[in-house]
Amino acid sequence: MFLENTVNHKEQFGWIEVICGSMFSGKTEELIRRLRRAQIAKQKIEIFKPTIDTRYDEENVVSHNENYIQSTPVPAAANIRLLANDVDVVGIDEAQFFDDEIVSVCNDLANKGIRVIVAGLDMDFKGNPFGPMPNLMATAEYVTKVHAICTKTGNLAHYSHRKNSDEKQVMLGENEAYEPLSRAAYYKAKNN
Repeated sequence: MFLENTVNHKEQFGWIEVICGSMFSGKTEELIRRLRRAQIAKQKIEIFKPTIDTRYDEENVVSHNENYIQSTPVPAAANIRLLANDVDVVGIDEAQFFDDEIVSVCNDLANKGIRVIVAGLDMDFKGNPFGPMPNLMATAEYVTKVHAICTKTGNLAHYSHRKNSDEKQVMLGENEAYEPLSRAAYYKAKNN
């Protein structure tokens, strides 16, 4: 008797990939690239984003350079579990805005044999780990950290510096509100 008969063949192939970094580092661009490749491979995909993210579009996931892919906005991570049916790949953008349940949702999907690709900010504007991202990175099989270029030094940027004095952790914005900075430039800006 073969052991593999007791395990669903598809379940052997699920995993979690996390794409993280600062703002303007290409996280969403990389997410879209991976999802497009899955589409080319004729895999069934489903993409989700938090309803709070309305910067470029109410429904589509859109990168800073205006590439986009159709998605389903959801108010909470639990909705993803309910909507991700009969798919090979699930993409999730702006994961830092989801509640902590996103970690168990991603693990549940991966355990069902689904490739889960998650993109999000690893740190908030204060340089602290952002929401569920540290736990997602810890449970993922693959973590890709992408970097922007520092607007002050030209070095790799790890930080999303907020240009105004608003102290709320979540504040949607683009280059009018944020700039990518290297460690040295970030700490210089923070201490001025």
